[in-house]
Amino acid sequence: MRTRDLSYWLFLAPVLLALTLVVIVPMLLGVYYSFTSWNGIVTGSFVGLENYIALFKDERFLASLWFTTKFSIVSVILINIIGLSLALIVTSKIKTSNLLRTTFFMPNLIGGLILGFIWQFIFVKVFASVGQMIGSESMQTWLATTETGFWGLVILMSWQLAGYIMVIYIAYLEGLPKEVMEAAQLDCMNAFQRFRFIVFPLVAPAFTVSMFLTLSNTFKLYDQNLSLTAGGPYNSTEMVAMEIFKTAFMQNEFAYAQAKAVIFFAIVAVVALFQVYLNKRREVEM
Repeated sequence: MRTRDLSYWLFLAPVLLALTLVVIVPMLLGVYYSFTSWNGIVTGSFVGLENYIALFKDERFLASLWFTTKFSIVSVILINIIGLSLALIVTSKIKTSNLLRTTFFMPNLIGGLILGFIWQFIFVKVFASVGQMIGSESMQTWLATTETGFWGLVILMSWQLAGYIMVIYIAYLEGLPKEVMEAAQLDCMNAFQRFRFIVFPLVAPAFTVSMFLTLSNTFKLYDQNLSLTAGGPYNSTEMVAMEIFKTAFMQNEFAYAQAKAVIFFAIVAVVALFQVYLNKRREVEM
């Protein structure tokens, strides 16, 4: 037992060391710097809660936080609906299911910056051409307004993550007890009734995992935001990650940006853990 315990910790040590040096130590240093006047070079003096008080009065930060929250709510709902729908399609007995799985998953393999530029071309060039053909001015000015920029980001994120979430739902759908499904068919339950009373409750754990992943990914979005809208027009589509980056590297207010990052981390952690708690309770009740 002693040999096994020692070997266990020896194998685990590199991972723990990397996690400590790359994640834990920088996070603790960041929390410390958020209470100082650090400018990226010199630590500066200790200012206490001054940075935290200032960020709650920062209209640009609060606007980006509100935009990010709206974007995350809409994106999470759409991604999970699309992902579950795709999973139901490819797990049905159709001949091209393997091809469809590959096709739906492929967008997730493309980098966020590249995806942003691809969809920027679609929204700006393709939509403009179609708008000219049908005489629609709104399609010719896509991404030029806050509303179209918002939906452009939602479309991009849904297209990228739906296939990934589909894989999670597929794993649970293919693990459903065949006896239960056969019994439901013998009881003359239609497809909708089977989904509502059998499939949906049994794949509840998949919702917990998918909600956690989509929430964390949408809240922390940066590269797609940068390449698609760059926060425009007039910073109206600027998400929190981009706003923090600009505060640090364009305004050279590193301590202030770090305080924003700490608050942002706390918000994302609380929201993600709260939804996990609610979904776990629902699983137990079911």
